[in-house]
Amino acid sequence: MTFSRAIKIAPSILSADFANFGAECEAIEAQGCDWVHVDVMDGHFVPNLTFGPATCAAIRKHIKGVMDVHLMIAPVDPYIDAFAQAGADVLTAHLEAGPHIHRTLQAIRAHGIKAGLALNPATGLDSLSYLLDMVDLVCVMTVNPGFGGQKFIHSQVGKVRALRAMIGDRPIHIEIDGGVTPETAPLVAAAGADVLVAGSGVFKGGSVANPAPYGENIRAIRAAAEAARQA
Repeated sequence: MTFSRAIKIAPSILSADFANFGAECEAIEAQGCDWVHVDVMDGHFVPNLTFGPATCAAIRKHIKGVMDVHLMIAPVDPYIDAFAQAGADVLTAHLEAGPHIHRTLQAIRAHGIKAGLALNPATGLDSLSYLLDMVDLVCVMTVNPGFGGQKFIHSQVGKVRALRAMIGDRPIHIEIDGGVTPETAPLVAAAGADVLVAGSGVFKGGSVANPAPYGENIRAIRAAAEAARQA
């Protein structure tokens, strides 16, 4: 992965057809997405249960680009090896998921993959200053984690702006996860985000048999975000 602050669209397969994950991953890449975002939930850290390393390993061969794996699980450390072996390019853990997040980030990076750190909406940036040199990506949750289709929490835009200033010239991606649409993408792009996760915002209206709407949705989000940057 070559670092770039260009806008990247990362559809969340949480909104895809679970019976067709491989084909869905191929479809969104063919329609122009940059990363494929995989939301892993454990029914404990968040109130939902999705899938584990075996699913990631199964879809890996259908993904040509970046597989961005977001671990909404606690504890995290016992599962890092399995998700790394499943082919994650980026592995993101939550700051709130355990008391030793520095160790978690070390363990992720030891596998030679990019380490991400996710922050829930109520979590501030104070602790991040001690972790910036350990992370390749910071994921700002703009909904409460656990379910797709939630409304964007506008208070997080200020957090993104403050985070961008904190990062400075470090090669760290700012990812937005939750409620991303052509209406909200400009807000976070202007504040400094470069990776936009969108579930229903990408998959609505389309299917494996009719993937054209995926491309239309991806282009609409990208265009809105890029326009905000140039304003």
